[in-house]
Amino acid sequence: MKESILSLSPQHWKDYELIDSGAFEKLERFGPYIISRPEPQAIWDRSMDEKEWREKAHAHFAKEKNNPEKGQWKEFQKIPHKWQIDYNNPAGLKLTLNLAMTSFKHIGIFPEQAVNWDYIEESIARMPVEKPKVLNLFAYTGAASVAAKAAGADVTHLDAVKQVVTWSRHNMESSGQEGIRWVVDDAMKFVKREIRRGNKYHGIILDPPAYGRGPNGEKWVLEEEINELLKLCSEILEPDHHFLILNLYSLSFSSMIAANLVKSNFGEVENAEHGELYLEDNFQKKLPLGIFFRFRKL
Repeated sequence: MKESILSLSPQHWKDYELIDSGAFEKLERFGPYIISRPEPQAIWDRSMDEKEWREKAHAHFAKEKNNPEKGQWKEFQKIPHKWQIDYNNPAGLKLTLNLAMTSFKHIGIFPEQAVNWDYIEESIARMPVEKPKVLNLFAYTGAASVAAKAAGADVTHLDAVKQVVTWSRHNMESSGQEGIRWVVDDAMKFVKREIRRGNKYHGIILDPPAYGRGPNGEKWVLEEEINELLKLCSEILEPDHHFLILNLYSLSFSSMIAANLVKSNFGEVENAEHGELYLEDNFQKKLPLGIFFRFRKL
């Protein structure tokens, strides 16, 4: 399997900026609003002093002592609970995404994933198939689903949480798209049913959490489940024209682990790329935010 090892970061995004990172936090601009949030991988010092950091921020997420993922937002300047930003790439992909300050520090998008939105759009545009079928598993608020739809795909969007599927629908409508198929289900169970039905997909996107629950309490532990899920996905990927994107956020995983998972379940694949996703702040510090493996046969 010939591979390219890459580090990828979004470019050309006027509505997003990583201003600074450090002291286990990141300072980001989403459209006109600046927020600071916990970031466990930013173990270095801030480049700006804390006073300047706080003066810039419209809001800061203060985490709970016993749960770093949960807490409350503290507002320093007037900021709406919900707002929109745009993503436009040089190839013509246009997305309008709805953001909101949640109690789990997330606001509805992972900016580092923009490089994969570009990859999805390019893969579908180059594929000699009239309307490629794309399956987005663990799809969250659906920016990747909307990117695939905007590129001309027939998209199935799956997530276990009904509320984020509703959020995804808003992103689709705000971006001027329609017709995505929404599924609230457990990813493993759904893929097994697709195998029995004989359904195939030209594109599969997997963005699994480290831990999670299905809609009926099904337990998901990344280390225990990802190998089986990839094995199942190999049975529903179209053999002649396809792409697959795997994102992994667990701190214990490396891109070599992702490469081994793909090789053991898909064999030799074409145009393989793997490495780190990162965001670069205004002081040239690179903040790693997960690993990826992707391949395509067009």
